[in-house]
Amino acid sequence: MKSMIVAALAAVSLTAVAHAQTKPTFGSYGFDTPGMDKAVKPGDDFYGFANGTWAKDTPIPADRSNYGMFTLLDDLSKERTKAILDELKGKPDSISGRAYASYLDQAAVEAKGLAPIQPWLAQVRKTDKAGYAAMVAEAGRAGIRTPFPNYVNQDDKDPETYIINLSQGGIGLPDRDYYLLDTEKMQKTRAAYLAHLTRMLEFAGEKDAATRAQAVLAFETGIAKAHWTRVDSRDADKTYNKRTLTQLQAEAAGFDFAPLLTNAGKTADVLLVAQPSAVAATAKAIQAAPIGVLRDQMIVRSLEAFANYLPDSVADANFAFYGTELNGTPARQARWKRAVDFTVGSVPDDVSQVYVARYFPPETKAAMDLLVKNVLTAMGHRIDGLAWMQPETKAKAREKLASFTTKIGYPDRWKDYAGLDIRADDLFGNAWRSNQFDMAYDRGKLGTPVRRWEWFMTPMTINAYANPGMNEIVFPAAILQPPFFDPKADPAVNYGAIGAVIGHEISHHFDDQGSKYDATGKLANWWTEQDMARFKALGEKLVTQYNAYEPRPGERVNGALTLGENIGDLAGLAIAYDAWKASLGGKPAPVIDGMTGEQRFFLGWAQIWRRNMREAAARQRLLTDTHAPDPYRVDIVRNFDQWYEAFKPAPDGKLVLKPEERVKIW
Repeated sequence: MKSMIVAALAAVSLTAVAHAQTKPTFGSYGFDTPGMDKAVKPGDDFYGFANGTWAKDTPIPADRSNYGMFTLLDDLSKERTKAILDELKGKPDSISGRAYASYLDQAAVEAKGLAPIQPWLAQVRKTDKAGYAAMVAEAGRAGIRTPFPNYVNQDDKDPETYIINLSQGGIGLPDRDYYLLDTEKMQKTRAAYLAHLTRMLEFAGEKDAATRAQAVLAFETGIAKAHWTRVDSRDADKTYNKRTLTQLQAEAAGFDFAPLLTNAGKTADVLLVAQPSAVAATAKAIQAAPIGVLRDQMIVRSLEAFANYLPDSVADANFAFYGTELNGTPARQARWKRAVDFTVGSVPDDVSQVYVARYFPPETKAAMDLLVKNVLTAMGHRIDGLAWMQPETKAKAREKLASFTTKIGYPDRWKDYAGLDIRADDLFGNAWRSNQFDMAYDRGKLGTPVRRWEWFMTPMTINAYANPGMNEIVFPAAILQPPFFDPKADPAVNYGAIGAVIGHEISHHFDDQGSKYDATGKLANWWTEQDMARFKALGEKLVTQYNAYEPRPGERVNGALTLGENIGDLAGLAIAYDAWKASLGGKPAPVIDGMTGEQRFFLGWAQIWRRNMREAAARQRLLTDTHAPDPYRVDIVRNFDQWYEAFKPAPDGKLVLKPEERVKIW
């Protein structure tokens, strides 16, 4: 999905807050005051001022690559889901209970060893060049990473129609830079990856694994050289490339794409190709590669995909690379946590129905409805007041805003898992069949009306997202908890937290990519040429601002990669502030514990981005994540005149910008 945001927080049920508590979960007004470090000057480091003591006193759990408000609430979500699944696991008629029980039965998994995956590995080993494409298609249906990832989504230029989207793939490291950068850290990571490839081939019983692993690495390095950058890959215009199957086969000779596009005997004759040159180069590399290298890569990808459903010897080895080497995480999560994740991933809507009935009261949805309405109203006023936008474009922006759909809490329709075979004694088979079920569901969208009721996150997800094709903003139940949203908290804090998250998602529809979609969700220009030039110039100022951030020597934030999220933060916080001020009805906000309303608003924003992160994970995110590191997300406040008025930073403060240097877009 395009333009998604991740967000995260606390540890108390909204139901409990709403019905049992008379004061906020955090502090006296909804903010964790003891977590501040008032020795830090807000004008030098606002993140440290708001969160410094928390950051110093909060360790990262051994099973986490990072820890903050999102992970804190994720732990709570898992515990609640576990309680539900513990009740269901002994009930033969519960598909969630059977899935959960199959993962918890470690003894059965260990006893079976690698036997469950051996038939598939045998099929891979006997595949020749002529059968390689069909084998790749079958692997994709089983949830194994393939050289050409593909899925069904709306056609960006015909949003009432579904179409297959195909993109670049074929690598096992997170990004092309992991293959191509020649830094000491990347050399070390590549050496660890080579050892990982060797280990996976050894698990499969392959001879001369070290030499064969080197061949796989060389093959993937060649593909990585052709990969588009993440900046280009998030460009909605550059990645919209419609092709017929015949055209794709001519451009990307060397691989038979028909099996990838075939479902239930019918082959799609048109698709979207995100990165045509990279796809063509990958097809050429496949054509040139020995079949043994292609088989070895698929063996490794297969073991990686199903490692968690095989004995711990395989799973631990896989985690040693993807968990520890790439993210710095020392330990795997407890088996019950992984069992929860597996169950939610396999049959999400089944357990979600119980979750929302227990943990998402109607009054929370009603309160959120009002908040969203207020923030949308504020965005409308912002559009009306823009000095840089002409009336013609403002009218189109207003039309787009009026077309929004808001989804709060959970879907109003649930998926039906009839036909999915889940057994309490067959973990590997459950994983294989549920992946196939998901692929069939995905492909089944082709030729049908767009399912506007569908969600792309579960209610238990600590997150939110914007979907330009649907013109929608979506807020799962689990994020609507303290400190994001607390019915007992001061409104200034709520608006600075969940209000800004709402604003962020609204703003995604008007960021550098979301702004390319019109009121119908179509990728179509609705701007005058002059207004678009002004908008891009403002965006470039924000790119420059974020390019200057250097978390570690020689490692900088990519302002172009993070531009959409940074616009979302800038505009989202601005409209949330306006909505909060409007909610006061012209009256001043009270001073609480020595903090003005304006100060509490910005502290509410700073608190939700608390996060401690391991160095390896931080490095990976810097290269691959469209979000800036959390301290720099907090630092967006340096563009707000109201922040300067609230905290009165010294003129020489590290965050201080002259008024003309402050970026204001929406």
